Amino acid sequence: MTDIQIRREPAAVAAAEDRPLPLGRQIAFWLAALGVVGLCLYVFSGILLPFVAGLALAYFLDPLADRLERVGFSRLWATVVILGVFVLVFVLALLLLAPLLAGNLADFAAKVPGYAQRLQQLVVEKGSPWLERLGHRVQPADIQGSLGDVIGKGVAWGGDVLKSLWSGSQTLIGVASLLVVTPVVAFYLLVDWDRMIAKVDGWTPPRHRATVRELATEINDAIGGFIRGQSLVCLLLGAWYAIGLMLCGLNFGFLIGMLAGLISFIPYVGSLTGLVLASSVAVVQFWPDWVMVGAVLAVFFSGQFLEGNILSPKLVGQAVGLHPVWLMFALFAFGALFGFVGLLLAVPLAATVGVLARFGLKQYMASPIYTGVKTPDGGLPPDA
Repeated sequence: MTDIQIRREPAAVAAAEDRPLPLGRQIAFWLAALGVVGLCLYVFSGILLPFVAGLALAYFLDPLADRLERVGFSRLWATVVILGVFVLVFVLALLLLAPLLAGNLADFAAKVPGYAQRLQQLVVEKGSPWLERLGHRVQPADIQGSLGDVIGKGVAWGGDVLKSLWSGSQTLIGVASLLVVTPVVAFYLLVDWDRMIAKVDGWTPPRHRATVRELATEINDAIGGFIRGQSLVCLLLGAWYAIGLMLCGLNFGFLIGMLAGLISFIPYVGSLTGLVLASSVAVVQFWPDWVMVGAVLAVFFSGQFLEGNILSPKLVGQAVGLHPVWLMFALFAFGALFGFVGLLLAVPLAATVGVLARFGLKQYMASPIYTGVKTPDGGLPPDA
């Protein structure tokens, strides 16, 4: 009897080892891990910017390094060539565009009060007769006061947003250290990228490795497709807006157009911001020439048509799976929590959550909870 028990004991131990952890314990483990990651991001958000930027840069440039490897470059020399060219192009662009943008921005900021005052006067002059025809007697001072409050709140809100982003990226390190540390971090990460991916893949439990690889591939496609495609869309839109507004003769047309294009990664925010700024300046500058005001509006409406019907479908595609509302929420939420670091992390995290949510929904719809049909062991059916 004792021998039989001894012979059965290893089999029982093996069966216990093969038995998966209860679902509740797995959920508790991953929630705890997520909490630790979130706490680390919150505590170290002030110093994470160059490291997150370096990680993003390495991720962005990894496909180019893989291509150079396929044509005979070693990983080290592929990294050196790619980062060297990238830094050179970035420095040249900074030297050429920074003075122009800084000068335009300073001039625009100095003239904003005058534009706002003139716009208030035009609204009062042209709006009062319409209000009187509708039976509303409104004093010009009241209209000016209301418009002044709205403009003041809008300027204050924009200032608060810029201040929060700036302060979130400026603790313990400065812009100079960001420009120095980011390429170094990107270099080391890009050299070891494939080894790091293989190491993380080796940490995955073998029984779940196929599922995790499938999810990782979907997440990579979503992140890469959006970042690379949307970056090109933003650059093309910025060029379209800037050239169109400059051809219209709009004051600060280049600045407004590039600003609208560069913040177009936030759905609708970039185009609406540029439309409001450009139309306000156009009304003040060209009044009463409505043809030129219409030309300025046409630049933005045509840009929206190009983005929605040509650029985004071709460059970003529909397979990314990032709904505009979900993306806007992620950008604003992480930007408010972690400043510029949050903006860099928002898109990858939003894409990851989206892929995992679709996977969870797929599992739910294949489970007895949804179908009402149990598997032979009484649990969930196997993964598709």
